[in-house]
Amino acid sequence: MASTTTHETETVDRLRPSWRPVASTTGDPSYAGVLQRDARAAEDARKMVEMVLAVWHLDKLLGDDLKLVASELVSNAARHARGSVVRIAVTRTARYRVRVAITDKSRDVPQLQVGDPLAETGRGLRLVDALSTNWGVVPYPWGKQVWAEVTAPC
Repeated sequence: MASTTTHETETVDRLRPSWRPVASTTGDPSYAGVLQRDARAAEDARKMVEMVLAVWHLDKLLGDDLKLVASELVSNAARHARGSVVRIAVTRTARYRVRVAITDKSRDVPQLQVGDPLAETGRGLRLVDALSTNWGVVPYPWGKQVWAEVTAPC
């Protein structure tokens, strides 16, 4: 019997990203899901946003900006949070405005950094700030939610 390598085991044990339509607290259309908190989380978030925007026929208007915002928020959570998963919600808050929210188990509030232009990291939240119409943090006793809204130019 062949032995399984560690890499193969990690691939098998990785949760497949899942998302589904949910009832949001505001009554707006929303999709939510759970992503594994690992190096592929940003890719999974981009795929989810791409699928949701296609369902809402907003992929041409908001696609690139919202995918980048989701990717940056999930990357931050994957790098800095605790636990093995993060929650993602994509909510249509207006006709041409979509909110992406990432909930994790870290109470550390992200801060805008003065980025070193030569550094490979540290500019993600600056990108979120530049591409979104609004963003913020909702603290919880056990963690936080970081959200950003992107509005299509009309």
